Amino acid sequence: MHQDNRRIPIRRALISVTDKNRVEYLAKGLVRAGVEILSTGGTARVLKEAGITVTDISDYTGFPEMMDGRIKTLHPKVHGGLLGRLNEDDNDSEVMEAHGIKTIDLLVVNLYPFEATTQKPDVTLAEVIENIDIGGPAMIRAAAKNHKRVTVVVDPDDYEMVLEENKTYKGISDDTRFNLAGKAFALTARYDGLIANYLTAKSGTPEELDFPEYLSQQFIHRSELRYGENPHQQAAFYIDKNPPAGSIGATWQVQGIALSYNNINDADAALSCLKEIGPEPACVIVKHANPCGVAVESDIELAYLKAYATDPTSAFGGVLAFNDTVTEKTAELILSKQFAEVLIAPKITPEALAVFAQKKRMRILCSGDLPEKPKPWQNFKRVSGGLLVQDADIAMIDMKAVKVVTKRTPTEEELRDLAFAWKVAKWVKSNAIVYAKDGQTIGIGAGQMSRVVSARIANMKAEDADLKVAGSVMASDAFFPFRDGIDAAAQVGITAIIQPGGSKKDPETIAAANEHNMAMVFTDMRHFNH
Repeated sequence: MHQDNRRIPIRRALISVTDKNRVEYLAKGLVRAGVEILSTGGTARVLKEAGITVTDISDYTGFPEMMDGRIKTLHPKVHGGLLGRLNEDDNDSEVMEAHGIKTIDLLVVNLYPFEATTQKPDVTLAEVIENIDIGGPAMIRAAAKNHKRVTVVVDPDDYEMVLEENKTYKGISDDTRFNLAGKAFALTARYDGLIANYLTAKSGTPEELDFPEYLSQQFIHRSELRYGENPHQQAAFYIDKNPPAGSIGATWQVQGIALSYNNINDADAALSCLKEIGPEPACVIVKHANPCGVAVESDIELAYLKAYATDPTSAFGGVLAFNDTVTEKTAELILSKQFAEVLIAPKITPEALAVFAQKKRMRILCSGDLPEKPKPWQNFKRVSGGLLVQDADIAMIDMKAVKVVTKRTPTEEELRDLAFAWKVAKWVKSNAIVYAKDGQTIGIGAGQMSRVVSARIANMKAEDADLKVAGSVMASDAFFPFRDGIDAAAQVGITAIIQPGGSKKDPETIAAANEHNMAMVFTDMRHFNH
């Protein structure tokens, strides 16, 4: 990127950090390299207590820290030292000499914990405002703008790299300074975005935040993808700054070729469904972002066999997700049955990896332990000229709270199957119909314009897999607008139904269920998934 790639030695550094992680390590390394250190407030105290020679910023500027530390680095000796250019065509050197401004070659800063403060349960608006950093972003932007001379570090993970490069090459290269400057601007952009999101929330009160008037989001580039959904589309994968445990963004790959756009999308669907149906040993098989087989059992091998049995044809080339450790036995069983594009599990034993090595292209991901309860987050969907934003659907009904609307009450066995089918239906594309029995999906109908057609497809899938529908239960992600869906279910032997209810035709569907001696429960909760 830079043809000459000059190296600028570090002679003087300014360190002012809220996150004190590894700051002593950095400062000691700089002192060993003969670097003079300027510092502020709490950072200076920590370094002095560690026996490191530090010049207080107030001694350097000649002005004390003011207004409870709000003003300490907003001074020409600081910003001049960061912004001063030393090119022959500029007169900055003369100005700096005339005003006693020394060059600052390295700036190490991170910011007040605004984001963490906003997440405190009883935080006040005054606390939030006080945690808006002013001096830190100003210094970071100054140093990053003048990256031709100044090195700016905002991440403790970069301390070691900067120390090693300075020690080995007696300075920091243009490329390193340029890359660190980009990272610094990304930090201040995210920081300002978080502040804007918080302060422009429509409700205007910190207690009841709504969607902000101006929405800023930042994601971190994780990988380039071969292409998008289709070969003519370019694509990349971005993740949250701190992706939550059990999310696709937090997984790590231990085998196989690079993930594709569709792999990641399908794997996310599999993980989402898997987290819903635990904690019993479970397997979810996904194809084209829809579960095509789901089961819970006493161990994951049995769960896999039952999930696979739902739709062996669709399972070919799909994504397999497990909520327990995959062992050598599991791996051998899978390879004896099918080809899979991706497999995800919390842990995979070395012996299992040795088995999977027979299929070197097969992508193997570790998720780590899956969370017991998902944290709230938001879904984004780009549309032409805009963005749809909604809370993620992490809600799930308590089966004790469902409303029995028919004369016949579901048996305990039916209730267990209804609960299972309802959890699976949540992750099937709408219109969604799921047949289930004994912790196994018997047939799944997904993504149809008509709910009755989805039910027919579920029955067809069951027939193709030689699975018995009679005696199964049925889940529908939304209400039945007419009784024909209930009649069709009765004809194939469905004994119990779970659905949201809420249609004007509910009395007709309830009457139909009673005519067929079916049990039916309403959840008062819909799970559309488009």
